Amino acid sequence: MQKSAMPKERRAKRRALRSALRRRAAQTRLVTSVRRRPRSLASHLLAAGVEREVASGAANGLRTVAKRLNVVPAATGLTRRTVNGGRGPLRTVARYSRAQLVALMATYRPRKSEYIAARALVLGLAA
Repeated sequence: MQKSAMPKERRAKRRALRSALRRRAAQTRLVTSVRRRPRSLASHLLAAGVEREVASGAANGLRTVAKRLNVVPAATGLTRRTVNGGRGPLRTVARYSRAQLVALMATYRPRKSEYIAARALVLGLAA
């Protein structure tokens, strides 16, 4: 006699709900963290709701704009990036305030449609 599949289905559903809750909580923590202190350009974009790949590319463009405008990061720090599960080398990271991000976004003129949408999203949230 076969056992009921109900407990397995219930566990799977609850697992999916917990996963969604963890994602929402992480997004909320990131958004509040970006408001409180300087973060990387990519973190600002992720907090605005931009996808990871688009945020990475747009952050590269914003770094170029920052160099062109001689915008100095609000803070710098050191971080270790994990590479294949191991400890990576120490890297210097630049952290920008929300006001600096808005100033960079106002000057940023992307050509790619995803980056244009990301710019509009960030400037819309800043207004």
